[in-house]
Amino acid sequence: MRYELVLQAGAPGAPFDAGRVDALLAARPGAVRPEGVREWLLAHGGVEVLPLRDGKRVVGTELRVPLEARPDLLREVLAEAAILAREAGARLFDPQLGQVLTAADTEQVVAQYLRTEAYARTAKPMETTPGLAEAMARAERLDRRLSSEGMAMPTRLVLFAVGGFAILFFVMRYLMDKLNGE
Repeated sequence: MRYELVLQAGAPGAPFDAGRVDALLAARPGAVRPEGVREWLLAHGGVEVLPLRDGKRVVGTELRVPLEARPDLLREVLAEAAILAREAGARLFDPQLGQVLTAADTEQVVAQYLRTEAYARTAKPMETTPGLAEAMARAERLDRRLSSEGMAMPTRLVLFAVGGFAILFFVMRYLMDKLNGE
């Protein structure tokens, strides 16, 4: 689990200059992993950096801080990201708080980070789709029961009736043609 921050364009609706942010990040310590995620190394730990896309368009840069009860790492990330945002002409946004961050917001972000970390640590893990295992087991039992029975009785009766009427129709048509002399 991670706590996410976003570097966005300096003004709402303005285009995001991803190339400038990438160039500024390349000058900082870290490396790009094979899957394209940049690892930004700071004094208190590493942060994942990757482009934030809307369809094919890059609309920001995402900073992923690991949830490890390390508020010093988050404080350092906030300070360095604020410098990076100022140099790139961007703004730093916290999606969890839903606001653009300033230097005065540091402790508010740290408090939210610690709440999120405590929840992630203590909350019971949830399966991807609640009830999916039970639904799949029931479907498997139903499938086994249906496959051993073959076709259901009402279905057999309907098919038998349709087939009987079709045969009767063609026999009557043949006899009517014979009767009319065709």
